[in-house]
Amino acid sequence: MAFRLATLAEGRAVLLDAGLVDPPGGDETSTAGATARWWDLGRLTDGRLADPMAALSDSDVLHTLTDEQGIPAGEPDGTVGLTGLGPPVPRPQKVFGIGMNYLAHIDEMDRAPSTAPVIFTKFPSCLVGPAADVRIVGDRTDYEVELVAVVGRTCRDLDESEVWDALAGVTVGQDISERALQNASAPAQFSLGKSYDTFGPTGPAVVSADLLDEQYDLLLTCAVDGEVRQDSRTSRMIVGVKQLVAYLSAVCTLEPGDLVFTGTPAGVGDAQGRCLEVGQRIDSHIVGVGHMVNHCV
Repeated sequence: MAFRLATLAEGRAVLLDAGLVDPPGGDETSTAGATARWWDLGRLTDGRLADPMAALSDSDVLHTLTDEQGIPAGEPDGTVGLTGLGPPVPRPQKVFGIGMNYLAHIDEMDRAPSTAPVIFTKFPSCLVGPAADVRIVGDRTDYEVELVAVVGRTCRDLDESEVWDALAGVTVGQDISERALQNASAPAQFSLGKSYDTFGPTGPAVVSADLLDEQYDLLLTCAVDGEVRQDSRTSRMIVGVKQLVAYLSAVCTLEPGDLVFTGTPAGVGDAQGRCLEVGQRIDSHIVGVGHMVNHCV
């Protein structure tokens, strides 16, 4: 069937209903009181899939536990808001980032399009949950809302037609970037500048592709203090999800839980001289996937 896999703050794997997918009233800056019901995967599987990484490795079982709307049978074990969740994939082996994957973003950064995907890494230690605070480093800490693809099985040399079957699903990500460190050397040092602690908010859940009405054309937005600064669609990627994952799988074996941040659209702060400041609030939203709220400290 379908599922929304999340991790409670204490590390327990759960399935969620749609309560945290889209903000109340359809306003990406209005999240007060939003909650989702949760079902304990440890209870549903006699402890076998209590660990979210184990659950990601067995997404076939997750499909059998839910109906077409991603809802498990029986009464939920509780309700949870964004602040009660950790990163849905807490311990990935690899976290890939894709740079310059929207033409409008390339233009605003005054760059030239690349002939091949621009690949960097974010160290897994930067990952935090959908409501975690983001620590501001200097005056060029920037926001980048992104669709994140989540690998669901061990795979290598995928054909593009096989990619969606190899994914557990997708989630929302913020590729927070410290531009001064990122550009401190020539060539640029992307990985360090994007891997400070707290620089990888993700969540609220891994949403299986069956629950996406338009998996190739998702609306994604980022607002800072209620002002929408990024507003685009994933159909505007230069290299799409299928092509990116197939490309990476030709280089290295992908493992369950590996993450692919697929690139950010135009509207980032550094291009406008409007990077993040302490006290600001970041709202990230991908329709049908979920929303995150992160405060800058």
